[in-house]
Amino acid sequence: MKSYKHILFDLDGTLTDPAEGITKCIAYALESKGIHTADLNSLKPLIGPPLKDSFIHTFGFEESEAIACVEKYRERFSTIGLYENILFDRIPELLALLKTKGYNIYLATSKPEIFAHKILQHFAINTYFDFAGGSALDDSRPTKTSVIQYVMEQAKLTSPQDCLMIGDRKHDLIGARETGMDAVGVLYGYGSQAELEQEDPTYLLATVTDLMEFFQ
Repeated sequence: MKSYKHILFDLDGTLTDPAEGITKCIAYALESKGIHTADLNSLKPLIGPPLKDSFIHTFGFEESEAIACVEKYRERFSTIGLYENILFDRIPELLALLKTKGYNIYLATSKPEIFAHKILQHFAINTYFDFAGGSALDDSRPTKTSVIQYVMEQAKLTSPQDCLMIGDRKHDLIGARETGMDAVGVLYGYGSQAELEQEDPTYLLATVTDLMEFFQ
């Protein structure tokens, strides 16, 4: 393995399994448009990418409709949905290992930053992070690339070759590539192996245990 100093993590599907909360909140938003979701599992492919884009590309909404759906989604998510969430097994152990090894740890999530902070605190893993960045409620950081750039700017990470992005969806890998850093695609989240391999990640790992062994 190449030598890295800074590890950036995605949140949903990488550190936590947010399926229950996210799918219920998407269904809640869709109900406001008269769309009933009989099977919440059918919404799992929407976990990870920016929600506005998903509402546009998956349901054919105009941008204004998609923005209204995002607001409806946040109405439930801000009070209930963000806590309908579980940590993947061994994540605290992985973060502790990285700190022991001297890495700096950052969060780069498409989830609004205000919610991301609450989730890290809820699971008592916030102290592992040197900086936690996410999207903005005003949509000023609409892509994973813009979120990663924001984290790099805030944390003063000027050498992308020293950074490694870890995520479960193609957007994480694209964001890493567009900012000049290597990436690990993880297969235990919500991106398929085909989706991740198409973006040619630097590394592809199956489990959290594999991640731990990777950094040993």
